[in-house]
Amino acid sequence: MFRRRSPDQPVDPAHRLVVGRLTLEIAGGSVVGHHYSENFDVLHVDPALPLAVVIDGMGDGEGSRVAGATAMRTFVAQVRAGWPAVGAHELHAATAQTQLRVRQAGAELAGLTGCALTALVADPDGGQGWLVQLGDSRAYRLRDGLLELMTVDHTMAWLGVLHGWWPATSPEADRARYQLLRYVGHPDKPEPDVLAVPLRTGDTWLLCTDGVSDQLGYHRLRDLLAARREPARTVGALLSATLDEGGDDNATAVVVRVHPTVPTPR
Repeated sequence: MFRRRSPDQPVDPAHRLVVGRLTLEIAGGSVVGHHYSENFDVLHVDPALPLAVVIDGMGDGEGSRVAGATAMRTFVAQVRAGWPAVGAHELHAATAQTQLRVRQAGAELAGLTGCALTALVADPDGGQGWLVQLGDSRAYRLRDGLLELMTVDHTMAWLGVLHGWWPATSPEADRARYQLLRYVGHPDKPEPDVLAVPLRTGDTWLLCTDGVSDQLGYHRLRDLLAARREPARTVGALLSATLDEGGDDNATAVVVRVHPTVPTPR
């Protein structure tokens, strides 16, 4: 269910889920890249619910592997158990349980056990979407040609740029990119960002780990998403582009396209 992929595995075909007046077409994929020998990202595109999750393990050891697998298993199970109820309360509770399980799983391991988590889930009637985020994996929305970053990175680098402590391209910002202030497994159990987002016909959503967003700039992301390829082909193009740019990290992407639901003839 929660797979890590080798670089030569194809992206799974997209599948469609009807949520009220909308149909979501979803595909996801992941590559190891050229730097690591293993993939510590975890991807989940749910076969039955309008739910997609990307997780990025911190580091490249056993703690990263355990954190990613535990977080995905717990978060997905919590959303499924609460369905069809989905909202801020339920998603905060699901994340709290995920935090607890990751901390318990890492109690006997040496080193850091943690991960970044970003998820998109839609209400059963399709009228509302929800983003859940802890860490620096991102969610973008392409609407009417405008690509918007819908999340913030929970890093010291982001905080420093926001408050004017250093320029975004400074050495200080670069060093602070990997200083995560919030993540799953943090000993202080930080709250996630839980955002209500409208879903609209024609939207394209991207969930991705920093192996995508760090290597592909704004204009490259926008152009690849705006090409309007079928979602699986778009994911493939994104992942190939990260390898072309050096493949410095594991890279994982989920693309969601929003279509109108066509009424079934009676």
